[in-house]
Amino acid sequence: MQDLTVTLFQADLVWEDPDANKEKFSRKIANLKTSPDLIVLPEMFNTGFSVEPHKVAEPVNGPTVRWMHEQAESKNAVVTGSLIVKDGDDYFNRLIWMQPNGFYLTYDKRHLFRMGGEHKRFTGGKEPLLVTLKDWRIRPLICYDLRFPVWSKNVFNEDRYDYDLLIYVANWPHSRVHVWKTLLHARAIENQAYVAGVNRVGEDGNNLTYSGGTRVIDAKGDLWNIVADNEEGSVTQTLSHQKLADFRDKFKVGLDWDIFEIKK
Repeated sequence: MQDLTVTLFQADLVWEDPDANKEKFSRKIANLKTSPDLIVLPEMFNTGFSVEPHKVAEPVNGPTVRWMHEQAESKNAVVTGSLIVKDGDDYFNRLIWMQPNGFYLTYDKRHLFRMGGEHKRFTGGKEPLLVTLKDWRIRPLICYDLRFPVWSKNVFNEDRYDYDLLIYVANWPHSRVHVWKTLLHARAIENQAYVAGVNRVGEDGNNLTYSGGTRVIDAKGDLWNIVADNEEGSVTQTLSHQKLADFRDKFKVGLDWDIFEIKK
């Protein structure tokens, strides 16, 4: 199987200003010196973590999703991140998995951040998303989902793992950044998969401070690459499927994983 090259963007988001954020990320993506297969943006990358969805929500085929298609097409890469979407009468924190041909898949954040009031304004998702890219199986999740290991759990069945790469896009405040970093490593270890975690920096409209912690971790829990804390930046990492397969074959803990079912 081919290796997978992933670029993660850690940025200071402009509060509730989709145009300014799209312009910022357009510059960053245009300036990439490499050609990744996958570009990952933070949670609510076009607004910051707003719990006033009526101010900034877009229809699912609105300007930000169209912008994602433009960026994906320009780099011939998948672009993913979440934004606030109004679908019918409901608001969702929705991740878009945008492919260069304009076809996209979606994941609605299941675990809404109760302490920030997200659960009062948004509707939670019920279905996980599993996508494929260059034959890699990938599970993208959103921020607070990280605290719920059952929802993130990999499955080993008939000598095959459900996914190879677990992605978290986030707005995770500095006051709990130690938890962010610790749980990312834990998810990699317990699921025998690569983990890519993308967080923001700066201060939002609620006076919350973010220090980043964007990183790539391998299936052993070893740190492969990071973006420096408290700085805007990006990291591009090529993931080796052969190294992942070799480790899984050598240490086949998946044979002893518990079997479970999630109620939706």
